[in-house]
Order: sequence, then structure tokens, then C-alpha cells
Amino acid sequence: MLDIRDLTTSFGPVKALDGVTFTAPKGKITAVLGANGAGKTTLLRTVSGLIRPDRGSVHLDGQDLARMPAEKMPGLGLAHVPEGRGVITELTVEENLRLGGLGRADRSRPADFDRVYSIFPLLNDRRNAIAHVLSGGERQMLVIGRALMAEPKVLLLDEPSLGLAPRAVAQIFELVRGLAESEGLTVVLVEQNARSALSIADIGVVLNLGRLVAQDEATALAADEKLRHAYLGF
Repeated sequence: MLDIRDLTTSFGPVKALDGVTFTAPKGKITAVLGANGAGKTTLLRTVSGLIRPDRGSVHLDGQDLARMPAEKMPGLGLAHVPEGRGVITELTVEENLRLGGLGRADRSRPADFDRVYSIFPLLNDRRNAIAHVLSGGERQMLVIGRALMAEPKVLLLDEPSLGLAPRAVAQIFELVRGLAESEGLTVVLVEQNARSALSIADIGVVLNLGRLVAQDEATALAADEKLRHAYLGF
């Protein structure tokens, strides 16, 4: 379980996050929704240590991560997949995956590769391929697989559907749903496509100008027509 309390982050005089509080339960998908500029990406970057908050806490298994450096997060059980599918295109699929285990004391083991390849069979088929030949959907699988090499308890995903064809989006979302259910991962999913995100999420939280304005079961948020029109655009 990831417990976020009163998280506040500023850029100069602007509060990008203003007292955000919610809990992301173990084995569930929590979708973080809102318009551009709502603070969604800032939230993930603050939780993962890339940005230091002004105040607040981020507890995972009783330990406050709020001011931990980003490089320590994989060893503490948290993996962040930022927007943009940042694969290293000069490396092979397997070499990219190997980088995901660098934050662990025991580094990468054969069993770790086997686990990722069982989740993403397409990567297994292309394990020796140079990453620049992969499609957008395959690159998204690769960055998620790389994050899983650290054996995280919490997976932060920022806009995994961005720029993908609808078929690839459906495939990625199905895989994310499976990770929460079969691997017991706590998933925090930031998505501009609110309708699709709520279709696979268990819980939804809605941000507006850095503040949390709604939190409920995903089905309840999807059914709230007034809220959808005001903040989610559908």
C-alpha cells in the first residue's frame, strides 16, 4: 500500500501540488486523472524522488519515502515509468531489461528475465533485437518490463497510452490490469485518456490545479456525469 498524505510541491510561487492525500491499495490500480496542468506528472515525480516536496509524506510499508533520493527508490520497492517510453535505442531488448536490475543488491538473475518474458512474450521473441526497431507498443512493454526487473511493490505509470494506436493501448492496459491482479502490484496510473483508465482501474482520484477534488471507486467516477464533464472531458 502506498499512503500519500498532505503532499505539497511548489515551483517558485506556484503550488503544483497542494495538500494531496490518498491511498493506493496493494494489488489495485489507482488512476490519477485531470486536465493538463492538474499536477498528475508532478505527483509521480514527487513520489519517485525526482522532485522534493515542500511538505507531506509518502509511506510504503511504514517507511516515509518523501525525501529519499530517486536512485534509492528501486531498492525500496518503487518503480517509476515516466512518460515518453525512454528506451535506450542503441541497446538490445535484453540489455535494456538488464538495466532495470541495477538498483537491486543481487542485480539481474535469469529468473527475472524469464518472469518478464512470460509477461511480455513479444519481448521474448525480440530479446536480441536492437530497441530502435521496436514499435511504440513494444517500447512501452519494454520500459514496463525494465521497471519490473527491480521487483517493485509499487509501479508508477505516466501516460502509458501516449502516442499509441488504439489496439496497442488496449493491449498495454490489459497487461497493466494483469500485473495488478496476478503480481499483486500497487499501480498508480496517470492517464489523459480518463475513460480508458477508469475502465481498468479500481480507484480513481481527480486532480485540478494541484488539488484533489474527487476520490472514489472507478465505476462511481465513470458514472458521475457532472464530474466527468467538469474535470475529465467525456
